[in-house]
Amino acid sequence: MKLEDLEKVKFSDNSKLKFDYELSNLNWFNIGGKSKIYLLANSLRDLSKFLKQYNRRGKLFILGAGSNVLFDDNTFDGLIIKLGKNFNNISKLNENLIISGSSCLDKKVSEFAMENEIEGFEFLSCIPGSIGGGIKMNAGCYGKEFKDIIVSVQAIDFLGNVSTIPSSKITFNYRSTNLPKDLIYLSGTFKGSLSTKEKIKIGIDNLKNKKQLSQPFRVKTGGSTFKNPIDQTDKKVWKLIKESIDIKETNKMFGDAMLSEKHCNFMINKDKASSKDMKNLINFIKEKVYNKTGVNLELEIVLTS
Repeated sequence: MKLEDLEKVKFSDNSKLKFDYELSNLNWFNIGGKSKIYLLANSLRDLSKFLKQYNRRGKLFILGAGSNVLFDDNTFDGLIIKLGKNFNNISKLNENLIISGSSCLDKKVSEFAMENEIEGFEFLSCIPGSIGGGIKMNAGCYGKEFKDIIVSVQAIDFLGNVSTIPSSKITFNYRSTNLPKDLIYLSGTFKGSLSTKEKIKIGIDNLKNKKQLSQPFRVKTGGSTFKNPIDQTDKKVWKLIKESIDIKETNKMFGDAMLSEKHCNFMINKDKASSKDMKNLINFIKEKVYNKTGVNLELEIVLTS
């Protein structure tokens, strides 16, 4: 892949282009090699210009908060884009509509909604990701998903063309949508209902307490590793894992990669686990669960290579 022309791209808004860029500090696992090309895009103008110059000549991956990504130990032979400061804005469009840039953290949007007395965003306080990632995977928890609040999405494709997509044109599935894979989400417009700050805060606090009691925190993790089986609503994935393996024994087998004993659908890098360690643990779990239950687990975290 020739890079000389990319090095000559001039940015208007202080975007940063790096080569052989270290990825381990950009994800919650603290795992990964380097990216051949890395762009921190601080504006739509800079992003569009670079995408047109890049012209889909190689692999392209969009990085959000890095909360559910497992990078490979080897170099990512392509372009990784992270959206910067101008995609981190939130504003109120009317009494119950909010527009948020895609690099905003979900919890920040939840707090903004609370301050503006807009109900329906409480669940975002427990999702450790960004708005762009939440749109892409229809993220959710505690009975609510992005599909329940989204009105429209603004996006740019890999060739630099911008579009607005109303939610009526989107099919939302469990942890996925039918939106094209060659889209970068720029912002989302969301709708809630009027309430009071006090009531919303009680709802947020209740969800946060529930999460803290059941999930690990202050550890290097990528959140839920596997999706819950869609066709077996009575079986949560953590129950399938717990029924199929001895967690304490498993945690001695794959270097510093381990399962949380608090919630066994969470993988943890307890010190210096490699991507290979994590993937070996993933494959071990999948095999054991399938052999025990006949369920073929699907990943919720995103693997790159």
